[in-house]
Amino acid sequence: MTDSATLAQHLARVALGDRDALRQVYDATSSHLLGVALRILNRRELAEDVLQDAFVNVWHHAGSYQAATSQPMTWLISIVRNKALDHLRQARRHAADSLDQGVDGDEGGESTVAKIADERPNPLEMLTRSSEALQIRACLDALDASHRQSLALAYYHGLSHSEIASHLHAPLGSVKAWVRRGLERLKRCLGD
Repeated sequence: MTDSATLAQHLARVALGDRDALRQVYDATSSHLLGVALRILNRRELAEDVLQDAFVNVWHHAGSYQAATSQPMTWLISIVRNKALDHLRQARRHAADSLDQGVDGDEGGESTVAKIADERPNPLEMLTRSSEALQIRACLDALDASHRQSLALAYYHGLSHSEIASHLHAPLGSVKAWVRRGLERLKRCLGD
């Protein structure tokens, strides 16, 4: 991944209308940003749409990025996160509107209500999810604090290795090792 200073330079060039700079920002960050969108939306096609919308936003608003306020990757993640959350809100509103308009009159004058699939988990699924969550929590609790904190910052907050290093005031190599070892230990723990 491109370092923060280079990324900030690319964003400054994007603000001036440099398409090549936008391509460089996209190439350097899109896989990570797609992962952020995918964690929120849980559907790849929706995450890809959100990523595209986010980069259109970057193209139009790169001039609003202020290096003194945040790291470039943090700014980009916030755009993707906001677009993904907007998409979820819009989907909920659309579902609510569909429910409000779900009463149609048929030829006999009787009304029918649109049926909506109940996507809530059944009790067995809830028990399974709860059991899995407890197992994951136990495995996370068994990790060293540095491994656990690095994984949380990477996967729950969408930070890059360099952003985690900055946040924890730790060397980048150590952070990469903590994330890698933490994932290995989680995998072993969950596999048992």
